[in-house]
Formats: sequence, structure tokens, C-alpha cells
Amino acid sequence: MASSDHTILQFSPSSTSISAKVHPLVIFNICDCFVRRPDQADRIIGTLLGSVLPDGTVDIRNSYAVPHTESQDQVALEIDYHHNMLSSHQKVNPKEVIVGWFSTGFGVTGGSALIHDFFSRETTNPIHLTIDTGFTNGEASVKGFVSVHLSIGDQQLAAQFQEIPLDLRMVEAERIGFDILKTTAVEKLPNDLEGMEASMQRLLALIDDIYKYVDDVVEGRVPQDNKIGRFISDAVASLPKLSPQDFDKLVNDGLEDQLLLLYLASLTRTQLSFAEKLNTAAQIL
Repeated sequence: MASSDHTILQFSPSSTSISAKVHPLVIFNICDCFVRRPDQADRIIGTLLGSVLPDGTVDIRNSYAVPHTESQDQVALEIDYHHNMLSSHQKVNPKEVIVGWFSTGFGVTGGSALIHDFFSRETTNPIHLTIDTGFTNGEASVKGFVSVHLSIGDQQLAAQFQEIPLDLRMVEAERIGFDILKTTAVEKLPNDLEGMEASMQRLLALIDDIYKYVDDVVEGRVPQDNKIGRFISDAVASLPKLSPQDFDKLVNDGLEDQLLLLYLASLTRTQLSFAEKLNTAAQIL
């Protein structure tokens, strides 16, 4: 009987059992860096920090952007900046190590393989996290990938990105913020004053609804409901007794605090932008 030789192509199975847990702070930080990116940049990339849990799950807890330049056939990272940022982070939390890298955009691109190869020298089997800040499918999809090698025996031929499970566990307050992020364009996230205005409008609408309901019950247009009545009574009783002058002072003090925070945030953003421009100019010179 004639015998034939078979060439077996196989993927490395080491990455199939990897999963990752992403903290909301990482996603918010990446989106914030994307909003403040240079005008000429289409996307941002950066480093993911965290640790590997005893069950093998990669716990991604922090991140920072890394300046880069990108063309169709090459990507240049500011490696010194990357190492300096890593050193600064580890001074605060030595347990956080490099676990991968992130980029904004929909899925992986041609240059992703080059960047992943760099981070593969920084850590074993890094995770590539992508966030679709362009809302391609109507939401900011978050995906994780690892590199899987195609080999013949011991010889590696190529590599491809394989999606892995992501766990986006968060508390209720974080979930509300993330839902807003998924349904609102990144460039149009409300600031503090806009958020306060929207909350006050919603509160006034609810007060109008309650006033109309109570008036309808008194006039006999709507049957009374003791449960709703007790709920309204408890809500009114929980309000502090303030004179109009004290209430106005309380609101004005809160607005002054909000304006001060906005001013400080704007000042800090301007200083960071100025520092980035000075750094760019210094590199050009």
C-alpha cells in the first residue's frame, strides 16, 4: 500500500483558555485620551496594566496612552515615554505590570501586528484591547484579542488575532456611566453644568407629574392609591426645611464649586496641551 506524507498546520493552543476582566476606569481613561488626542491622529494606542489572577484571568486595572506616529507600512512608538510612564505607575502600585496594549478603532488593523510584536517583548502573551470610539455599530464596542501562531511542527509561519472573552463587571454607578458612554458620542459627553441642567429639568418634570396626580386625586378624576400617597408623603417629609434664602445660598454655593472645578479642569487641560506641543517642538528641533 502506498504511503503519503501529510503536512500538518496547527495553531498554538496556549491562548484559547485566556480571558480578561476590564475595569471601567480603563475604558473611561482610554476615551478621555482619545478626546484629547492630537488633531492629526486618527487613533490612540497605549499600554494596559494589571495582573494575572490565580485562575489565569488577566485583570486589567489601569492604562496610559503612548505617543506614536503611524503610516501605512510602519508604526513608531515613543519607547522612552512608555518606559518612563511604566516606572512612574509602578512607584505608586508595584503590583501592576504590563498585561497588553490598547488601541481605538473598530477591530485590528494592519499595523496592529507590528505593535503587538513590540509588546510581546515587554510581556508574555499580551492582550490587545480595542474600543470602537467611532461607534461603527451604534455603540462603543470593546473587544479583546490575543495573537495565535500558525506553525508547522516547531517552525512558526504566521500569526493571527483571536478574540477572547471579556468580563466588564462593574458596580451600579459605573454601569450607569458606561451605558451613557455607549449611547453618547465621545465628543458630545455632557460636562458637569450640562449634566446638572438635565437633572434639574428631569426633577421639575417629575414634580409636575406628582402635582398633576395629586390634583387629579383631589378633584376625583383619578382613584386614590394609598401606597402612592404614603410614598409621596415620605418623600416630602425627607426634604430638609429650608427658607428660600437658605435654599438659594445652597444652590449658588454648589454652582460656584462646579464653576471652580470646571476652571481648574480647563486650566489643567490647557497646560497638558501646551506641554505636549512643547515636547513635539523639541523633538522636531
